[in-house]
Amino acid sequence: MAHGTPPVVDDRVPVAEVHAPHAHTPYIPPDKSPAEMTIRGLVLGSVLGIVFAASSVYLAIKVGLTVSASIPVAVLSIAIFRALGNSSILENTIVQTTGSAGESLAFGVAAALPALLLLGYDISLTHAFLTAALGGVLGVLMMIPLRQGLIVQEHGKLAYPEGTASADVLIVGEQGGTNARTVILGFLVGGIYKFAYAGMKLFREVLSTPLKGLKSATMSTEVSPELLGVGYIIGPKVAGITFAGGVLSYLILIPAISFFGSGLNEPLLVHNGQLIRDMSPDQIRNAYVLYIGAGAVATGGLISLIRSLPTIIGAFKRSVETLRASRTQGAAPQLLRTEQDLPITVVLVGSALLILAIWLAPPLEVNFISAILIVIFGFFFVTVSARITGEIGSSSNPISGMVVATLLVTCLVYLLLGWTSSEDRFMALTTAAIVGIAASNGGTTAQDLKTAFLVGGTPRRQQVALFVGVLTSAMFIGLVLVTLNRGATATIPEPHPGVKVSEMTEETRVQHTFAWAVSPDALASRGLDEAALRKAVWAQGFELNTQGGALELRSWRDVTAQDLAAVTLSPTGGKQVKVSELGAVTQGPQRTYKEGYVRGADTPVPAGKYLVDEAGTIQYVVDPGIGGRISAYEGQPLTRYAAPKAQLFSLIIDGILTQRLPWDLVLLGVFIALMLELCGVSALPFAVGVYLPISSTAPIFVGGVVRYIVDRVRGGSAAESEFSPGTLLSSGFIAGGSIAGVLIAFLEIATDGAGTRALNLPATLGHEGGLGGFLNAVGESELAHPLWSNLWGLLFFAGLTFFLLRSALKGPSAAVAPPPHKGA
Repeated sequence: MAHGTPPVVDDRVPVAEVHAPHAHTPYIPPDKSPAEMTIRGLVLGSVLGIVFAASSVYLAIKVGLTVSASIPVAVLSIAIFRALGNSSILENTIVQTTGSAGESLAFGVAAALPALLLLGYDISLTHAFLTAALGGVLGVLMMIPLRQGLIVQEHGKLAYPEGTASADVLIVGEQGGTNARTVILGFLVGGIYKFAYAGMKLFREVLSTPLKGLKSATMSTEVSPELLGVGYIIGPKVAGITFAGGVLSYLILIPAISFFGSGLNEPLLVHNGQLIRDMSPDQIRNAYVLYIGAGAVATGGLISLIRSLPTIIGAFKRSVETLRASRTQGAAPQLLRTEQDLPITVVLVGSALLILAIWLAPPLEVNFISAILIVIFGFFFVTVSARITGEIGSSSNPISGMVVATLLVTCLVYLLLGWTSSEDRFMALTTAAIVGIAASNGGTTAQDLKTAFLVGGTPRRQQVALFVGVLTSAMFIGLVLVTLNRGATATIPEPHPGVKVSEMTEETRVQHTFAWAVSPDALASRGLDEAALRKAVWAQGFELNTQGGALELRSWRDVTAQDLAAVTLSPTGGKQVKVSELGAVTQGPQRTYKEGYVRGADTPVPAGKYLVDEAGTIQYVVDPGIGGRISAYEGQPLTRYAAPKAQLFSLIIDGILTQRLPWDLVLLGVFIALMLELCGVSALPFAVGVYLPISSTAPIFVGGVVRYIVDRVRGGSAAESEFSPGTLLSSGFIAGGSIAGVLIAFLEIATDGAGTRALNLPATLGHEGGLGGFLNAVGESELAHPLWSNLWGLLFFAGLTFFLLRSALKGPSAAVAPPPHKGA
């Protein structure tokens, strides 16, 4: 930009540079009124918005990023309506507007609400819906009076890169261009590829190998289509910085902690008393490096916000001035179609109703003071966000910094008022989440209004479409978040004698038990021991427990002894065997456990949900899929979503309100971030890399390398725009891979795990020769060969990477319209 490079943030992946601003000439003149806000347009926009919102939720809890949905939605809208017959550019604009609303909500919801799990709460569907809907509506309402000042009067001064790029795509599509096949192809390839390894387990999701000569050092990578696509879109610089953070964690910090801590005979920090020398690299990361990473992320976010303060203050002043000027000019007797906004009464009445809804809605548990804070911060940050996205684009809009600032001020106010209970922490997070969603949606709404301004859309119709997009997406975003969490939640034995839960609920869980008369001879004849048997039983969704020397099978599913006897086990190092072949199974007593939560500052166990027996003793932890602390059990890896932003927000709340943090580790992260800034390196993407598993940052780096090659061959940023074939294919990868992950989670819940176990081909076919033996050797299996399974998975990932490279180099850009003789 003219005054230097804007700060790099990681809330949105960057987009291409926009061309220089030009004089406003609407593509559709005000005196023409083609079809615009149609029922089919609102329906298609809502459906596409839900799809991309789901993929954004998936991506946000996995790596703390989201991808702009505006361009893919616009491209798909043009293609779908063209296949149905015909459409106008204004109808496609309504679809693009409606669809893009979901992504902006998804980031705020998925970044903030998982922190509830880390504070010892569940994510409620009603709470998630209200947070998303009220925050989104707040963002749209605040932008209605700002449109005249920011979009109209500041035209030629505020570029709005994403909004201008969307207008370019819509105009080119009207002239016969765009290549929706690229997005659709990416969606199909990404979805099938994801289903192949995440559902059918045909190859491993994470390829990993220890590095000899450096204790506890590991290199690993996911073979993820969505992360490959993210890396391509953000480009080589940010992808490289993020991967460097992973290198620091896994090749420097973890080996250093292991080296210096291996001689300690006392545990440090960890709740279970485990010694460092007994920890795996992932356990060291969870116990120590996460705090370092959180300190670095918080510092990077605050530096980004501080660096943006002059822009924020100036943006707010200019926005207020232009708003005042636009309101004192008076309205013309007959407004042109392109100048008609929703009346100011809608804004005033809507804002009043919004305050009441936030205050009085029981699931939010927000008091009047917090409702006032939401309105104040919401107005300020929506105004700021709308201006910043116009000046430097959504990719440099520090939404996380705004949420952090809201959290800091809110928690300090609470601390002064003596509000430090777990309920107050819940309220603080809800306050910050609504503000973050409003700010995020305000920036996206401004981009959409700019698009309509350039193509000649009707503002009031677009504002109605924004409300529709917000409400329809809000209904599904919470469902996707809850589904992903529940689908990966694991109930794991973890007794804590003498520890009481903070809050007991009325919810209960029934456990079915079965006596299993396994003879030592039956095990010995098959070369099995109890440990191998325990792993094989767990792989089938059951628990093996020793009760007074006798074996007992436990299940949370309502099964009979006959059902259990027919289950086939695939023990490591042995042949497949049915449960009944090892010993008779007889029905035992049912046990009832109550659900309870551990919360607060002075708890000897981590905050979370637990199951307690009739005596009130904790027996199981219900470890969530999002932010869960247990990554594997009985040799089986568990699906876990890192949720880096949620971890950061919970750290801030705990740090201020409970004043109980390992500040030594947090401050290490703080000074790592400061060191990077002094070296001229943006700290935030690096800090996120420190926080994430290196397996997540490695495929992002690969995508960045592919982008680097394409830029060099095709001529750099001038050729690689927001609607280039590589970007469109990457968007398809992200959406397809993410949606496949969501569908697998739905299947896990709907079938209580039976459906996903049936899809698991290595386990279903067994490991005794033939195809089953091959898949167990190279697929996602406990029997996988360390070398060949890595090479097999790497082969698939290399193929996907080459496909992206070839398509990005050879494919036509959506920005190029076909020759006139080919027609529309």
